Amino acid sequence: MPRSTYYYHEANPPSDRQATERPAIVEICKKSQFRYGYRRVADTLRKATGVRIADKTVLKVMREEGLLCRTRRRRKYRSYMGQVGKSSPNLLARDFEAEDPMTKLVTDVTEFKVGGTKLYLSPVVDLYNDEVVAYSISRSPNMKMVLEMLAGLEGRLNGEDAPLLHSDMGWQYQHESYTSRLEGAGITQSMSRKGNCIDNAATEQLFGHVKDEFYRGREWGSFGDFKRDLEEYIAHWNARRRQVRLKGLTPEEFRNQALAA
Repeated sequence: MPRSTYYYHEANPPSDRQATERPAIVEICKKSQFRYGYRRVADTLRKATGVRIADKTVLKVMREEGLLCRTRRRRKYRSYMGQVGKSSPNLLARDFEAEDPMTKLVTDVTEFKVGGTKLYLSPVVDLYNDEVVAYSISRSPNMKMVLEMLAGLEGRLNGEDAPLLHSDMGWQYQHESYTSRLEGAGITQSMSRKGNCIDNAATEQLFGHVKDEFYRGREWGSFGDFKRDLEEYIAHWNARRRQVRLKGLTPEEFRNQALAA
């Protein structure tokens, strides 16, 4: 390196282009106890200060400061345990549009972590209006939870309904006690293909809204408190939460409008 170049850089050190934002980024990471990833830190910074900064610029600063996210990626709950009972073909075939109520239904199980323990929600969603027509909430993703959900669904059928009920290939949905209950209620069973979560994208969409609007950022002291609040949210989803897809109506309003026509 030429002497002139060395002394030039010594006299003119590179400027810190993020000198203004750097202290704020460090503070956000500390307040979050280093649980935020760079995208969430960047979003928090933009909303708090109004500064325009790219996610990758925040990532660069966090790396320079040694501010690594300490949260491990959690394994998503999966109920598939191989072929343990009777499976069904994918009759839904990703056709998530229904022309009438209670003709195409979907179900699945999602997991919540509350107070150091895991809790589970098993809903049934009507693809006609995205209404949660039955559900169960449990401490364990066992057969009792799924059969309780199914009992709630049977109470919604009027004797003439013969809906299609789609699920993944979870062990509960292959179990003889479940498949026989479906057959007895006149419900046709459909299952996603193995490893194809998009085959049941409608329930995944519901779970995303529940996690974003109800679950994240909140804490509960007991299973009873969580269950009460989740039931209130489901009631809100059905009766008060308006949807663009339903032309600004709630699921219940959309269903009642169809029945009155």
